[in-house]
Amino acid sequence: MRIRSRFLEPVVAWMAVLLFKMLYATLRKEIHFSDKAVNPYVPVTTGTYTFCVWHDSLLTPLFLAKQPATMALVGGHRDGTFLADSLKQLGIGTARGSTSSGGTAAVRFLMNEGKNSHLVLTPDGPRGPRREMKTGCAFLAAKTGKPVVPTAFLCKSYWSVGRGWTDLVIPKPFTRVIAVTSPPLVIPESISKEELKQWTDKIQTAMEAVDQQAREFLQNKHSKHPQ
Repeated sequence: MRIRSRFLEPVVAWMAVLLFKMLYATLRKEIHFSDKAVNPYVPVTTGTYTFCVWHDSLLTPLFLAKQPATMALVGGHRDGTFLADSLKQLGIGTARGSTSSGGTAAVRFLMNEGKNSHLVLTPDGPRGPRREMKTGCAFLAAKTGKPVVPTAFLCKSYWSVGRGWTDLVIPKPFTRVIAVTSPPLVIPESISKEELKQWTDKIQTAMEAVDQQAREFLQNKHSKHPQ
């Protein structure tokens, strides 16, 4: 979202967050997490994780419920500033940078300031292609020691806003929303370039599998929704 005035960005971010909170309050939410302890919506008890979310699904995990200890990796570009302002309204801290620009500084920040927080990132950014895993997710998980948690967030009825790989899914009022995670993947701290690619492929496969699982839940009208 492009806003010409930097002074207006926090105001527009506040308004956007308020509207989405009202929207998500109407939804029927179903949460299917593989491990109750690996949950960004409850206080940290057993460790912190890297929650991997596709770019087009980012809205739902942000507004599904309050996250007491989460940080997000946000690009250093101008559009990222609006996103950072919005995340601040939700109580989510940010590290500015990406694996292609400012990555080293972002990793250092996350290792220090984000030591006791979960990390959420979109691995098919910052330039796409859509739902194609980049090595940055495995790299950050290895350097920060936060295992990767593949996720899927699907809506029964929704609008798709944007074009190309940057489409953003916005659920329609009162629809069903499904949230699913698979078991964490622990990435070794010392990892070669070849191993980094192998782990990236493993995360890609896990993301596709958990997405299929979410679709099965969505098709089952009588699915239970454990927290």
